[in-house]
Amino acid sequence: MATNALQERFGTRFRRIITNTEDGVPPWMEAVESGETRGLYLPHDAPWVVHGDVATLIGGIRALLMQALHPGTLTGVEQHSRYEHDPLGRLAGTTKWLTIATFGSAEALANESARVNRMHDHVKGEYQTSSGVTKAYKAADPDLLAWVHIAFTDSFLTTHELYGAEKIPGGPDEYVSQWSKSVAPLGLTYAPMSRAELKREIKRYRDEGILGTSETTKRVVEFIRKPPLSKTALLAYDRMFDGAVASIPAEFQEMLGLKGKSLKIAGPVTRGILSSLRMALGPASPMEEAAIARLIRIGELPKDFVSN
Repeated sequence: MATNALQERFGTRFRRIITNTEDGVPPWMEAVESGETRGLYLPHDAPWVVHGDVATLIGGIRALLMQALHPGTLTGVEQHSRYEHDPLGRLAGTTKWLTIATFGSAEALANESARVNRMHDHVKGEYQTSSGVTKAYKAADPDLLAWVHIAFTDSFLTTHELYGAEKIPGGPDEYVSQWSKSVAPLGLTYAPMSRAELKREIKRYRDEGILGTSETTKRVVEFIRKPPLSKTALLAYDRMFDGAVASIPAEFQEMLGLKGKSLKIAGPVTRGILSSLRMALGPASPMEEAAIARLIRIGELPKDFVSN
């Protein structure tokens, strides 16, 4: 199904923000198109379906908020991230990894994971734990990697169930277990394999006093709440932020200093915005189409394969 001219114009403007490029074409498009292997996922797999939906916009906001609850993760972002000076550049970097891990070949994922690992080598320092103890950290520390992964997985799963257009193939446990494969190249040897395990790990981080907030948390949360976007983009972003916050358990909202609208109020508005986005962007993203073309070329999908 071809997109019309209006969809193409809107899609280009939208993707300029996500990819931080003038033409809206991400520099990693070639990495997804090329390669001679299938990669981690196919179009009927849970991560492909979840990450191919615009509900990832809400999931991304929620993940950033949840990740900020770990003082080590937060310090790494504050000390080594360009989020204040180049927020769209940081967004593009995160989008690149997510996209290649989901839609790319095995070769592309290996290259991208190596890039992320090299970057992590430079992210180190000290932070204050929630109990006030000074602790050394490295981005590659298992507890930090695990929290980033857990917050990401829980956020994208939760927001897709609330706002996604399609049911998750195999259900939530399938998404959690399949997406765990993506972090192995980053050095994380253990990841939750079911929703129950995911929830237990979140509870453990909370009960053991690992999570906490500070003045830095407030500053980062405020930046996430009001990023430097255009007035037009902020109109939609504000509502998406409401949808993200409404999906966060009340105890974590309180820790973050947020008081979100109820899901009864924020949910329908968020779903309405995402529905409009889907109509404006068209039925399939160029990235998915590139991945499908590669999979057809190497014989992993039939030549007459048609995506939903």
